[in-house]
This record gives sequence, structure tokens and C-alpha cells, in this order.
Amino acid sequence: MKLLADANIFMAVILNEPEKVKIVETTHNAEIISPVILPYEIGNALSAINKQKKLSKDEIHKCYYNYKLIPVRLVEVDIKDALEIALKYDIYAYDAYYLELAKRFKICLLTLDQKMIEIAEKMNLSIQEVK
Repeated sequence: MKLLADANIFMAVILNEPEKVKIVETTHNAEIISPVILPYEIGNALSAINKQKKLSKDEIHKCYYNYKLIPVRLVEVDIKDALEIALKYDIYAYDAYYLELAKRFKICLLTLDQKMIEIAEKMNLSIQEVK
């Protein structure tokens, strides 16, 4: 099974959020795919956590190390198509990148973002919810 995982899925795992156990169960033996921007999103989210003083610098480095242990295939995005999705649904391009890949590759989207789930449903995309 292939799953297109949103950055928030990775963040929930590396931050040991309550959804982590269900995410690990859901993704067991799955091929995880994400856009090539994923490492940048992870870095940005971790730097935001640092600015908010929610974790120590050592904890942030450990989170990044743990992220690097997660097997994921990074895929190029069709920016033109993603931009069309972003404009149509009035969302950030970063979110549209995930939707573009899910649509193009016809794979299930795994996200914790309720708005992205709603848009994916409007686009008739497959969604794997974490419950």
C-alpha cells in the first residue's frame, strides 16, 4: 500500500503526539510518499518550536534525527497543477502540493489537517484518516 503523508504526520510521530501510535499502525508496511519540500517543512516546523521555546535545542535535534529515520520517498510536484488547486480552494501552495500528488498518483492521503481532508473529499481523493 502507498500513502501520501502530510508533514503533520511526520511531526506527530517525531514529537510523540497522541496520534503517533495510530500513525505507526496505519503506515506499517506502507510505502510513504511526500513532496520534495518535506524536509524543508520539517525544518521550518522545528525552528518554529524553537522560537516558541517548547523544546530544548537538543530535543529539536533529536526530533530531526528521528525524522531522518523514517523511510519516505520524496517526489517532485507539478507546481502548475498544484497552484491551480491552491487558487481554486484558496489554500497555501504547500498544502496543494500534497493534494496534487495524491491526485496525480491516485494514492491515499494521510493527514491530520481537517481542512485538507475536506478539500480532498471535494476533489474525490482517497483519504486515510487517523482516528
